[in-house]
Amino acid sequence: MTLWKNAQLRNGLFLAFLGVLIFSFTMPFTKIAVGGFDPYFLNTARAVIAGCAGLIALVVARVPLIKVSEIRGFLWPIAMNIFGWPIFITLALERTTSAHAAVIAAFMPLMTAFLAVISTKERVAPSFWLAAGTGTAILVAFSLSRGGAQGGDLVADLFVVAAVVSSSWGYVKGANLSRERPGWQVISWVVVLALPVTLPLTAALWFVGPNPLEASVAQWFALLGLAFGSMFFGFFAWYQGLALLGTAYGSQVQQLQSLLTLGWSALLLGETITLWTIAAAVGVIASVIWAQRSRAKNA
Repeated sequence: MTLWKNAQLRNGLFLAFLGVLIFSFTMPFTKIAVGGFDPYFLNTARAVIAGCAGLIALVVARVPLIKVSEIRGFLWPIAMNIFGWPIFITLALERTTSAHAAVIAAFMPLMTAFLAVISTKERVAPSFWLAAGTGTAILVAFSLSRGGAQGGDLVADLFVVAAVVSSSWGYVKGANLSRERPGWQVISWVVVLALPVTLPLTAALWFVGPNPLEASVAQWFALLGLAFGSMFFGFFAWYQGLALLGTAYGSQVQQLQSLLTLGWSALLLGETITLWTIAAAVGVIASVIWAQRSRAKNA
């Protein structure tokens, strides 16, 4: 059964792409928001706002409380997606450039697929790895062309690797939970259960760095965009998309994120789109389609 004739797989592909589309606003919004907020406050504040939204969603929908025994399953997404990725990537960017970090971050979809296969025994076709590797190679080459070879630092690189592993592992665990309950409930419980940590941290960090009350309207808008988009609604679609497609296959859709981010950066921040950017986009799209079509051969 091919991807295009299977409603579940089509829905999964749509949801995964929707999640990546929302995530692609993260960098432009972060660049805007970091001008008015301390980076660490920015990371915890967006989790608190998302946590409040998640609590409201769960209450309005009258979702039953999860059992104490179920909380353990949510600890990995909390640790990896709420704290691991933001903290490690912030520490890395304090020592190196975003272009250099992007070289290593390009391996995230491949890492997610690898962790899904070894932890959940998900089966993929041999051609899937060729497709995933091709897309990753294009992203690495693209990042290098944008100055990614400069600014190398062993400690910074280790932080980026830790960020990539954290995010990928959180995706795998979140997708597993989304096979048992809707993706929106999973991320809602993740951000709500994180509140006992994120709320006091945000309160303490309020007094560190720039005064949040002095941030501009655009910077506050960017913070809200990160909270409701990157930390909340994006995961609605992303977790559910991975669950429907299979985490390994669905993860390859994220190869499109950096290229979508460039598009938003051009619109919001005035960055330039080159012919090489367009060529890389075509190559990555072809690799993502190739990875999805390899499913038929595996079946």
